[in-house]
Amino acid sequence: MALYYTDDAGFEKAVDGYRKPKMVAFYASWCPHCHRMMPLFEEAAKLYDGKVPVFAVDVDKAPKASAKYGVRGIPTVLFFKNAKDYTSLAGERSLEERKSELDRLIQCKLRL
Repeated sequence: MALYYTDDAGFEKAVDGYRKPKMVAFYASWCPHCHRMMPLFEEAAKLYDGKVPVFAVDVDKAPKASAKYGVRGIPTVLFFKNAKDYTSLAGERSLEERKSELDRLIQCKLRL
C-alpha cells in the first residue's frame, strides 16, 4: 500500500476523523531530509498495511494541520493512538525507530 497524501482540505476527515492508530509524516517537497525519509515512510506503509495507515502531509499544503500539531521542523512524524493522544519524532530517524513506535501503538490499542 502507498502512503495516503493529504492537505488541509482532507486532513480533518482523513486524519482527525480516523479514530484508530495512525502515523502522520509531515514533510515538504523542498526539504532534502524529507526526500531521504520518504522511502522509509513508504516502507512503513507497506509493512503496516491493514494495521496502521500512514499519511503524508506537505506542510506547505497543510499549514493549519501543521500549526494545530505544533510542527516546527520537518520531517516530523506523529504517531496517533486515537484522535487526541499522540507522540512525535522529529528529524531523520531510522525505520526501526518508526516501527518501534508503531508496534507500541498497535499493542496499546489491543489493550484498550
